[in-house]
Amino acid sequence: MTTLDLQITSLREQYRTGSLTPSQLVRQLDAAMGTEDPHRIWIHRLPLAQLLSYAEALEGRDPASLPLYGIPFAIKDNIDLAGVPTTAACPEYAYTPDQHATVVQRLIDAGAIPLGKTNLDQFATGLVGVRSPYGACHNSIDPDYISGGSSSGSAVSVALGLASFSLGTDTAGSGRVPASFNNLVGHKPSCGLLSTRGVVPACRTLDCVSIFALTAQDAATVLDVAQGFDEEDPYSREVLTAGKPLPGHGFRFGVPRADQLQFFGNAETPALFDAAVAKLVALGGVAVEIDFTVFLQTARLLYEGPWVAERYAAIREFIEAKPEALYPVTHKIISGATRFSAADAYSFGYQLKALQRKAAAVWNDLDIIVTPTAGTIYTIAEVEADPVQTNSNLGYYTNFMNLLDLSAIAVPTGFQANRLPFGVTLCAPAFHDATLLALAARMEDAARTLGATSFTRKEIHA
Repeated sequence: MTTLDLQITSLREQYRTGSLTPSQLVRQLDAAMGTEDPHRIWIHRLPLAQLLSYAEALEGRDPASLPLYGIPFAIKDNIDLAGVPTTAACPEYAYTPDQHATVVQRLIDAGAIPLGKTNLDQFATGLVGVRSPYGACHNSIDPDYISGGSSSGSAVSVALGLASFSLGTDTAGSGRVPASFNNLVGHKPSCGLLSTRGVVPACRTLDCVSIFALTAQDAATVLDVAQGFDEEDPYSREVLTAGKPLPGHGFRFGVPRADQLQFFGNAETPALFDAAVAKLVALGGVAVEIDFTVFLQTARLLYEGPWVAERYAAIREFIEAKPEALYPVTHKIISGATRFSAADAYSFGYQLKALQRKAAAVWNDLDIIVTPTAGTIYTIAEVEADPVQTNSNLGYYTNFMNLLDLSAIAVPTGFQANRLPFGVTLCAPAFHDATLLALAARMEDAARTLGATSFTRKEIHA
């Protein structure tokens, strides 16, 4: 773990005063990462010489001229970084792109420095972080526990203070569950807000590039740079509304009925969730109990319905030519898509449309909805003993988000007695990202340690 405070605010101040240069930063990070990787974060790290080439290109410029000047970041290895293999955690699938993914290019153009490509649940299929031939990625706080997935290495790299932020992807919770398990903010943008050009698809119609950061303010800074319409991405969308600001008092937030909340046998997390709800009330919110049925019904469609066929379509030629190359659990899940017919796709599509209409009515009376990000956390051994059910439990509060076209943010809110973190997710309709980020920043405790580091949050001042 590095002893550097990698909050964007802190680095900006050091660059402004001249007490740190980008070259000094990458040398320190390279030394901190060393030659070992006990948490199994990395699939490919950039060598120091390449890091220095990025850093030295910035030096001599005014640090204020670029919004992410000298800010180090990690990239999930299903997102392209030019000249570096993209594996999606499947070595035989690997290819080397000539161009950066659109979102990576935007960040580099803004002065950010890529550190390397991170481990993930293979082909972004899983919420656990153990489904990788590169090894199970260990939790940053207690290595006996899972990191969460599929964006496992991306989360742990930030939590251990090796990157200021990282890119993940989030189709079913992969940008929120690892954030919760590693005491980070995880922002799942509205679908289409960040380009997915240069991203290996999981479910192409639902995929999002997500952001892991130490604080909500850092996540907002990164989002400002990363977002933008991409004409060459058919799933990119123009922002039609910027959302609405939450009033200081009286904003209404939905909470699932008590009988619909699931904590999967964890005796501590219910009280932690109640405390997060109380925090929202203290910030001026009005809690409204809601029937969560429509959201749970939608969540079940994602893996019980033909959307899993999108995962098959994304790698069809590869899985049919080299089925043995896939991780066993990943192969079992994706190959299950062949049981669905074209008629099934239409039938489930009709079901989804009806559920979307019902869910839309919920927002007539609410500004946001709050849920646990995950009801509990498992050890690596528990997941390996029951890989499907444990993973399914972790998706209880996450799988519906993109099917219902919602924006969402995972926010750390407390700790269990064993020091493992707990967090909640705030969600709202598409393109309310700024609203969620602002509320998440208000929820953050100024004394909260960030990730697995000893640093606490610093306010960003204009």
